This record gives sequence, structure tokens and C-alpha cells, in this order.
Amino acid sequence: MTEHQQLLTEYVETGSETAFRELVARYISLVYSTALRLVGGDTASAEDVTQTVFLHLSRNARKLARGSLLGGWLHRDTCYVAAKTLRRERRRQAREREAVLMNSLEDHSPATLDQVAPLLDEAINQLGTEDRTAVVLRFFEQRDFRAVGAALGSTEDAARMRVTRALDKLQILLKHRGVTLSAAALGTALASEAVTAAPAGLAASVAGAVLAGSAVGGGVAATVLKIMAMTKLKAGIVGAVLVAGVATSVVVQHQARGRLRAQDESLQQQSAQLGQLVADNQRLSNLVAQENSSSGQLSELPKLRAEAEALRRQTSGLALLRAENRRLQPGADTRPKTPLAEREENLAKLTLGHRWVAAFGDYAEKNGGQYPATFGQAVAFWSGQTKPEPDAAADQFEILYHGTRDAMTNFADGIVLREKQARQTSDGKWVRVYGFADGSSQLRASADGNFDAYEQQHLVAPPGP
Repeated sequence: MTEHQQLLTEYVETGSETAFRELVARYISLVYSTALRLVGGDTASAEDVTQTVFLHLSRNARKLARGSLLGGWLHRDTCYVAAKTLRRERRRQAREREAVLMNSLEDHSPATLDQVAPLLDEAINQLGTEDRTAVVLRFFEQRDFRAVGAALGSTEDAARMRVTRALDKLQILLKHRGVTLSAAALGTALASEAVTAAPAGLAASVAGAVLAGSAVGGGVAATVLKIMAMTKLKAGIVGAVLVAGVATSVVVQHQARGRLRAQDESLQQQSAQLGQLVADNQRLSNLVAQENSSSGQLSELPKLRAEAEALRRQTSGLALLRAENRRLQPGADTRPKTPLAEREENLAKLTLGHRWVAAFGDYAEKNGGQYPATFGQAVAFWSGQTKPEPDAAADQFEILYHGTRDAMTNFADGIVLREKQARQTSDGKWVRVYGFADGSSQLRASADGNFDAYEQQHLVAPPGP
């Protein structure tokens, strides 16, 4: 039994505050530095996340007392807490904006490594269990390869190879997010910057707050809930709303388009009626001009006036509908978008593409490796709380691969779906979002709107008959 497992066991069996405080002191810097990166350097929010993670540890200590590597569990829980309790979508927007600016950038300067830092933990969290554990042990717990091998039940050489392979996979994941760094540069960044010393006194503060209101295996006391309610953890509610808002905005946009189509049909019908009224008006005007020659035609004059009045009302209503149609028409706003608005739109498209390819992957796992043929088949595997409408997805994306996972020759970077229409930005470039088989999404830019060369490199050949 390792030393940290002994401390966990002592805390579970005896409720020893001393044992728990020692665990907090040993792992506080690992958790705090991870949270600090995830929240974009906001120290107050990082402290709140750190406190919540150790509160989770106190509640799950009984499950973790045997057979678990605490460092890996703490890192994964920190990623989870930061995603749930802080303004994840707002932070991700900032990270994606940085990623777009660094697209295809080959620069290993310290300034660039600082910009990559917010993306590291999300990429690490997507690694497999053994690879993620090896990275955490080597760079976050700062153990040598012999200790890493012992923790993983292997040799020193095997641990070195495991860490090297994990760095290679991490470099591929970051590349799909537009960050081009070598595996060696990533290793250097992790070795020198992965762990940031927590502020003095934070360990004692966190341990005291958790121990004051939590019991092993039990729920959180009302006192702790009141304390945490007074902290910035309130921002987690806002973060959750923002996460749901990204998907909800797509649904609302689709509903608006449905209303627009209905109004278009109504406009067409009213235009036809208007044309008929104009013809009738002309006919009746001719009758009025000939009223002196035909007394029988004078009987239609009241009807002419009534129809002319109806025509004016129809024309007025039609003008209003046309104005509303222009307002709702996508792309009808001629005002140029600001760079911030364009980046927000790019982020929303990237997020939507990522969630759809993730749903496609989950569908394939449940269907013998076969990818879905329609968005409707994959919607049941959507990860967000608000389910999108398949028609809304089909309006924005198109599926390019309908085969199986086994038939893929380039699974790591094979395109599964893409944005239907490329969009032109304020600087004259064209952009389009692609979704890949490994669950990632990427924004590509083109000077002339031609993406053929890029797609030929990443499209998967259709399966044979």
C-alpha cells in the first residue's frame, strides 16, 4: 500500500483530520495549478475549484482508499469541476480565439507556450487512462521514470516509452486544435510549467473548510454549502447556462428559420393575391373611365372602391412582412461583423461540430462500429442537456463518411462531417469547420474559399460495396 493510500485509509477508518490535512498539503499544488490553467489565470476562481475538488475527495475517500492513483483522480476531478462550476464556455471561447490566431503557427517561444497552456489540460483529459496516468505521474507529481513504472506496474524503460507515446498523442490532439508544437516542446512545457506553487496558506484554508462541514461517506453539511454559496462558485450556474445556451441557440435559430420559411410562403401567396388585385383594379379603372358610355357599369363603382381600400391594406401589410423577412433572413444584415462576433460564431460552430462527431463516435460504439447515416440517428447520443433538432444540424453540416471505424485508414484525422457552406470573414478569408473521427473539430481558413486540397488529404474513401 502506498503512502497516500495509507493516509486515505486512516482518514476513512478514524476520521483523522491530520491525515486529511497531510493529503491536502501533498496535492494542493497539483490541483491548484491545473485549476489555474483551466480558468485562464483567475486565482480566486482557481482557489474555489481547488476547494471543491478536495471536498469531493473527502466524500469519495472510502472508494479511493484502495487500488487507486490519487494524482490521476485529482487531476481528472479538477477538470470536471472547472468545467461544471466556472464559466467554461466563456473560457473556452478565449482559448479557441487563441487557437484560431495560432493556426498552423510553428513557434516554440515562451510566449507561445503560455498561450497553449489553457489547452493542455483539456487535451490531457482526452488521453486514455494509462497515458493520462503516466503524464500526471511524470509531470504533475514530478516522479522519475522508475517511480512511474512502479506505480503502473511496469519497468523504468516501459514507463519512459509510455510517457513518450502519451506526448505524441497529446501533440496530435493539440494539432487538431490549431496548435503546432513538437512533442519535445510539449514535454519541456509540462516539465517546467505543469505545476505552479499554490499560495501560502491555501492548503490549511481548504482543509479547514472541508473538514469543518464534511463527513466521510456522508453528504455536505449546511455550513459548507453556505460558505460555498458565498464564493465565486455561484459563477458555475452561469457557466452551466452558457453551455446549454450554445446548443439552445442553434435550436432557436432553426425555429426562426422555420418561421421564416412559413412567412416566405405567406408572402408568395399574398404577392399572387396582390397581382390579382392590381389586375382587377386596372380593369375597374377602365370601367370607371367608360362609365359615361355604359350606365350598367356604374353599379361596380362601390365594389371598385372597396377593393381598392382592401388593396391598400394588403400592400401595407405586405410591406411590413417584407421588412420582417429581410430582418430574419440569414446574412441579410449588411453591417460588417466585428472580429469578436466572428470569433464567437467560429466558437459556436466548433463546439457544435465537436459535439456532433462525439455523438457519432458514441453511436458507432453501440452499432458495431458503423457511423450514422443521418443526424437523427445520432441525436440520442448528444452530450448536452438540450437536444438539438436533426434538421437544424442538417442545415449547417453535412456528413461525409458513412462507413465503419474499421474501414478507416486515417482514423486520427479522417473527416466525418463538415460545415455546409464556407463563410467569408471581415479580412476577406473563407473559413469552414470540420469534424474528425477522433471526436475533435477544427476551423480551417482559405484565401480563395477552395478547400479541395485539404479535404483530399483528410477525406476517407467511401466503403466498398
